[in-house]
Amino acid sequence: MSAEPGPSYAPKNILLTGAAGFIASHVTSRLIKKYPNYKIVALDKLDYCSSFKNLQSCLNSSNFKFVKGDIGCADLVNYLLVAEDIDTIMHFAAQTHVDNSFGNSFEFTTNNIYGTHVLLEACKVTGLVKRFIHVSTDEVYGETDLETDIGNPEASQLLPTNPYSATKAGAEMLVMAYNRSYGLPTITTRGNNVYGPNQYPEKLIPKFILLAMKGEKLPIHGNGSNVRSYLYCEDVAEAFDVILHKGVIGHVYNIGTQKERGVLDVAEDICKLFGLDPKEAISFVQDRPFNDQRYFLDDQKLKKLGWDERTSWEDGLKMTMEWYTKNPNWWGDVSSALHPHPGVSMITQSSDDAWFFQYGHTRITREFSLSNGSSGLKFLIYGRTGWLGGLLGKLCEDQGIVYEYGKGRLEDRKSLLEDIRRVRPSHVFNAAGVTGRPNVDWCESHKVEAIRTNVVGTLTLADVCKDQGLLMINFATGCIFEYDKEHPQGSCIGFKEEDKPNFTGSFYSKTKAMVEQLIIEYENVCTLRVRMPISSDLSNPRNFITKISRYNKVVNIPNSMTVLDELLPISIEMAKRNCSGIWNFTNPGVISHNEILEMYRDYIDPKFTWVNFNLEEQAKVIVAPRSNNELDASKLKNEFPELLSIKDSIIKYVFEPNKKT
Repeated sequence: MSAEPGPSYAPKNILLTGAAGFIASHVTSRLIKKYPNYKIVALDKLDYCSSFKNLQSCLNSSNFKFVKGDIGCADLVNYLLVAEDIDTIMHFAAQTHVDNSFGNSFEFTTNNIYGTHVLLEACKVTGLVKRFIHVSTDEVYGETDLETDIGNPEASQLLPTNPYSATKAGAEMLVMAYNRSYGLPTITTRGNNVYGPNQYPEKLIPKFILLAMKGEKLPIHGNGSNVRSYLYCEDVAEAFDVILHKGVIGHVYNIGTQKERGVLDVAEDICKLFGLDPKEAISFVQDRPFNDQRYFLDDQKLKKLGWDERTSWEDGLKMTMEWYTKNPNWWGDVSSALHPHPGVSMITQSSDDAWFFQYGHTRITREFSLSNGSSGLKFLIYGRTGWLGGLLGKLCEDQGIVYEYGKGRLEDRKSLLEDIRRVRPSHVFNAAGVTGRPNVDWCESHKVEAIRTNVVGTLTLADVCKDQGLLMINFATGCIFEYDKEHPQGSCIGFKEEDKPNFTGSFYSKTKAMVEQLIIEYENVCTLRVRMPISSDLSNPRNFITKISRYNKVVNIPNSMTVLDELLPISIEMAKRNCSGIWNFTNPGVISHNEILEMYRDYIDPKFTWVNFNLEEQAKVIVAPRSNNELDASKLKNEFPELLSIKDSIIKYVFEPNKKT
C-alpha cells in the first residue's frame, strides 16, 4: 500500500476521547489553538490518570466543549455523535499502564476493547463519521530483537506480551474489521513512549523526576537494560495533526524515533539534571512478570507525510523537569503511584469532580461552569420514567451533579449489580415503585405486580446497596397512617417516624407499610415518607393540586403534604449528609382540600368553583379507601430549620410563580 499522503482532509466537528489524559490533552490544545474553525468535543471520564486541569488552556475557546462521560456508555456516544454532528473521532481513551494490567486485566479489556467497540458501533449506526483515528501503541508488536537496526514496519505481525498490549491489539482487530466489513473510514497509529508536562507520574520519566525532587531513590525494574524510544509530547501532537489532515484511510502509521535510551540511561540523565550521584540515587527492584527488552519502530511512512521530530532529548527532558518543578502538586497526593510496582488499589481516583458538569444518562452537558461544588457525588437514580425520578434528574442537572438512571429492574439483583458496576455511584436514589394507573385502585387488581416492585424490588435494591457499601435514598409514602384516638383530626398531634403503620385500607398502602417495617433493618437506607406530592407544574396530572382541581367533587380533610419544589432539593442534601433511618418527608402542619382550592381560585382562576362530598359518598366512587393523616415533621424541621410550613410553601413555590389574578 502506498505511503504517500492522501487527499487533504478538513474536519468540522471532532470528538476526542480521553481528552483530559496526557497525550490527548496536548493534541486537544494544539487543535484548539491552530484551527479555530474546528469544534472540539472533549470526552473523558476523568479516571485517576487524567485531569481537567490538563485542558485549562482550552476553557476560554469558543470552539471547545467538555463532556464528562465513559466511552462504554453506548447511549451517550450515540447521542454525542448526533447532537454535536461529529464527523471525526480521535480515539485516545484507554487504560495504558502495563504494571496495572498484570493485576487488573479485566479493567483493561473493558476500557480498551469494549469501549472501542462501542465507538465503532456508534459510527456504523449513525453513519456520520468520515474519519476515525484509533490510537494504539508500539507494544502490540511485542519485543524487537536487541541486535537489529531495522524497526518494525506497520505491516509487522502483532505479538503482544502483556495484558495491556493484548487489549490494544484486540481493539485494533475490531477497528480493522469495521473498516473492511462496514467501510468505516479508519486510520490507526502506533506510537513510541511519550514524555513531557502533565503526565501522570506512574510513568517512568515523571515518576523519576518527582522522586528526585523528593530526594528519594529512583527504582529500576530488573537491571535497567531495557531499551525504549522517547518522543516529546509536542512533537507527538504535531504527528496527530499531520495524520488527521494527510493520513490515508485504512492505513497504519508508526509514530516513532530512532533515538533509543536504556532505562538506566534515562535515570542517570535525570540524576544529572538534579545534580545527584547515580550510584547513590538509583536502586534496582524486582522486574515485572514480563518486561519487553525493546520496542523499535520504522518511522519512514509518517515522515513521508511531512512529519519529523523537532525536540532533542536534552531539551525535552529539561523542559519536562522544569514543568514538574513549577507544578509539584498538579496531581495532588501521588505517593502511591511512585511505588516501584504501583497496584490498582493503591492508586487514588481523580479528585476533579469540582471542575466539571455532567449530563444525565442520555443528555448532553450544559456549557462548562467552574461554579459547581458537587465534588465526589455521582447518583444512580431508579424511576427514570416516573415523576419523582424525572424531577431528580433535572435537579442534578441544575446543580451540576453527575448522575445516571438505572437500567435494571428492581427485583433483578444481577441487573442492579451491573448498574452499580457500570455507574460506580456515590449514592443510590430509589424513586421507582408501583402507585397505580391512574391511581392506587389499580393495585387492588394487580397485587402481584405491586408486591414485585414495591416489596421485593425495594428490598433487593436495599440489600445490593448494603453489600456495595452504598447509601440508598428511598422515596416511600406516608399514606400508611390514618387518624385515630391518639392522633385525632385537628389535634396537631402527628404520627412520628417510630410509629407503626395503622392504615391497611388499600393494597398499595399495605405493600408500602410492609416494606417499611422490613427495610428499617438496613442501616444504609434513608426512607423518606412522601404524602400527596405537590409541585409548581400545574399541568402535571399527578400533582395533587391538579388532581383535586379537576375532580367533580372533593372531600375536605386536612392532611400532611409534600411540596416537591422545596423538599426534593433537601433529599439531595440528605444524601450529602449521609442521613439514614425513617423521615417524615412533608412540610410541617396540615392543609385541607378546601384551603388549597381557595388559593387556587384566588391565585389562578377567580371563576373556579368546586363541590364537596363526605367520605361515605367518596367510598361509592373509589375501590379502596384513602389514607388521611398528619405526620409530625419536627425531625426534618430540626435538621433543616429553614423548612417552610405547608401553607407557606405552597404559596411560595406553587401559587406565586403561577399567579394569574
